[in-house]
Amino acid sequence: MKISPESAAYAKDMRIKEPDMLKGLAVVLMIQVHITELLATPEFFDSFAGNISLFLGGVPAAPVFMVMMGFFAARARGTRQGRIYRALKLLVWGLLLNAGLNLHLLLKILSGAVSADPVAYLFGVDILYLAGLSLLIAELVRHLFRENVLAWFAAALFAAWASTVIPPYSGETSVLNYVTAFCCGKQWWSYFPLFPWLAYPFAGIAGFFLLKTHALNLSVKSNRCIIAVVSAVMVILAFPFGFRVSAYLPAYYHHGVGFFLWALSFVVFITTMASFIPRHWYNFFLLRFFVYTGRKVTSFYVFQWLIIGNISTSIYRSQKAEILPLWFLGVTLLSWILVLIWNHRKSLTAPPEFR
Repeated sequence: MKISPESAAYAKDMRIKEPDMLKGLAVVLMIQVHITELLATPEFFDSFAGNISLFLGGVPAAPVFMVMMGFFAARARGTRQGRIYRALKLLVWGLLLNAGLNLHLLLKILSGAVSADPVAYLFGVDILYLAGLSLLIAELVRHLFRENVLAWFAAALFAAWASTVIPPYSGETSVLNYVTAFCCGKQWWSYFPLFPWLAYPFAGIAGFFLLKTHALNLSVKSNRCIIAVVSAVMVILAFPFGFRVSAYLPAYYHHGVGFFLWALSFVVFITTMASFIPRHWYNFFLLRFFVYTGRKVTSFYVFQWLIIGNISTSIYRSQKAEILPLWFLGVTLLSWILVLIWNHRKSLTAPPEFR
């Protein structure tokens, strides 16, 4: 099945700017919500401003990132071994990141200064674990679902629904307690379990194959206008529900089908609106920054967590509202500098043909 020349040209242009910009925006929003979760005082965290911070770090962040990941995983070329290797590499990165961001805390636990379970921090189910496991599962079912849009979307709905019906593990076997946290657990360290979060990359895969069938021609501006209006209406009608779930972390991490459909509508809306951004706007610094950040999203995500995670051990939930913007700007700037240094080092050590 071939993509029309118009759709291919539009998809190519989209790959250059919009998806990277949205991923960059998502990771920056993650920085501010991590600061709210770990550094802000309980008074700010529980305030309306804190709820706005949680909302901004919720739907426009992880769901956007995971839908984009699924879309481009379906679009990517390469061997099955290469795709599996990428997934396994993300799992390794997840473990290393957990060790790195909790290094200060783990040293305190080992020294006896803090009494806590180190395994829960090493295997806390963060988004890199989710990304690796999602890509592995997508690869396992790829030959079963092939390019069937309905099959991928039905699987997405099932993943969101399963989180509300699978009972949490309540036994005393510690190994199963950690394993189930990756699937459908309600443990405090199960932030992004497969159910419901597998729904988002599967929805992204379904979206790619939907475009490939020519059922949607996004090169036509009027089609994008219709999609933007319909998705906006769906977002607005259920906004109180979506905001309430986003601002309550246990409900956000373990939501069901209703919130998934609302969040997906939100993702469709902001993705479509991004397609209307004039080309010359990407010459401005802020959008150029988001595009660069989106292209280096994994390293940016890792560095911001290394900074915030280790600082929070000393000043956990002690920073007042007026100082939080400075923390946000400082962490964002330092993360950006570290990403620049990291990628410059990689370019120097790469073989000449890859520079």
